[in-house]
Amino acid sequence: MAETAQAKGIRTFVGLQARTAPHVQYLRDFIADGYVGDVLSTTLVGSGLAYGDTVDQGNIYLLDPANGATLLTIPFGHTVDALTMVLGEFADLDARALTRRTSARIAQTGEEVAMRTADQITVQGVLESGAVVSAHYRGGLSRGTNFLWEINGTEGDIQVTGPNGHLQVGPITLRGARGERHELAELPLPAAYELPALADARTSPAYTVGHAYAGIREDLNHGTHRIADFTHAHHRQRLFDRIEAAAKRN
Repeated sequence: MAETAQAKGIRTFVGLQARTAPHVQYLRDFIADGYVGDVLSTTLVGSGLAYGDTVDQGNIYLLDPANGATLLTIPFGHTVDALTMVLGEFADLDARALTRRTSARIAQTGEEVAMRTADQITVQGVLESGAVVSAHYRGGLSRGTNFLWEINGTEGDIQVTGPNGHLQVGPITLRGARGERHELAELPLPAAYELPALADARTSPAYTVGHAYAGIREDLNHGTHRIADFTHAHHRQRLFDRIEAAAKRN
């Protein structure tokens, strides 16, 4: 599909909206501007909401990997796409994908259904920059931390937090500190990164989706390339394939 679109000169777009979320765009620029210095490592932990001990009737399809809507391809997939946009691609990786819960309870009926997909994913590796990566996604929600992404560098640190592991729908908060400052402080989002019409919708899934749609409109009207296309989607799928292959080896 990507090759056909390229050959015919057709513009394509895919829904990897985490990379167009205003806070993620700001984070990318902050890192590129040297706020943390050279990135030494990054640590990520997230909860997938679904794939836990209960499942809504309409989401049972998530528990069968044959449907393609897995912990890897949805919450982890959106987030790792943003991570690579901010910090660069993986040079090397290892992975685990395990099913620790063998069943889930349907919320509406109490019936138990089989959990056929992985509810625990870990990826460790090294980015092309040399930065070390450690990432863990788990199904359901934790009573503790549900989204934490830290970036540690030679000059400073940044912490990204949110209520769950779906970075693509947010909301998220950025905190940072550098130099002689040792306590993290919130890094407010500059107005230039945000559409005024969506400023009051930061807690809504429409916030990031709205910015992605605005990016599509800009690309179509001005010939820019802000939004990921089929070629990028193929590239990202190859990363998922690497993760799955590494997990099978283990």
